[in-house]
Amino acid sequence: MTAEWIVLFITAILLLTALICFTTAVIGVYRFGFILNRMHSAGIGDSLGLFTAIAAVVIATGLKTDSLKMMLLIVFMWFSSPASSHFLSQVEYYTNEHLYRHTDRLPEKREVEKEDI
Repeated sequence: MTAEWIVLFITAILLLTALICFTTAVIGVYRFGFILNRMHSAGIGDSLGLFTAIAAVVIATGLKTDSLKMMLLIVFMWFSSPASSHFLSQVEYYTNEHLYRHTDRLPEKREVEKEDI
């Protein structure tokens, strides 16, 4: 009986953490003005939020074959989400002519050379 309450408490904490992560990601996506900042907010939200939500479900259901599938889903998302975010940020970097307005590290007008692509 006590073990069930402990599992319920851990599951509730993880689900609340996931809810907070998803909420801050949505707020960050709508609040930030620059596309790379928005992508960072969304990337953190889906990585950490999805991990805590699926971890809560795995703990609540116990170790079964479905739990293994959910853990593999976490691994897939942790590998694919940063790769897709990196690809989208590279597209923004090479196609945005006015990127210098958002940072102080780039020259005023950046010429895209064939070597960069």
